[in-house]
Amino acid sequence: MQNDQAQEQQAAVRKEIDINRIMQMIPHRYPFLMIDRVVDLVSGESCVGVKNVTINEPFFKGHFPARPVMPGVLLIEAMAQTAAVIVVEKLGPENEGKLVYFMTIDEARFRKPIGPGDRVMIHCRKERSRGPVWKFSAEARVEGALCAEATYSAMIMDR
Repeated sequence: MQNDQAQEQQAAVRKEIDINRIMQMIPHRYPFLMIDRVVDLVSGESCVGVKNVTINEPFFKGHFPARPVMPGVLLIEAMAQTAAVIVVEKLGPENEGKLVYFMTIDEARFRKPIGPGDRVMIHCRKERSRGPVWKFSAEARVEGALCAEATYSAMIMDR
């Protein structure tokens, strides 16, 4: 029995979803597409979103020119986009391009600034889902250090 569960879980893991596939799945585009890749996807349950932060990000021009820092609200958005990939992947191709709207953002904490050159790993996990409403928790980490965390819920809807 345990062996069957382990095999099912291994089968549910996809190593990567690249940027081209992400853009098929969710409607976000530059300059508001906040994830570059998804790794370690466990269908309908969890994944890790990857954001490679560069000095070319448009928000660094004004946040802050002397000490570039990725805005916390954009980290939360990156978490939500990572969660949207989990939702769309689980619900299937007929849901690609649908909108996923925030309903709540709770327990958001920002612990360490993120700046140019950082590779942000967004560990996202489904807490529960009921119909079109999904609740997630996420942590943003750089080189293993916790930089931000939040729980949030969202609803998937037609355009």
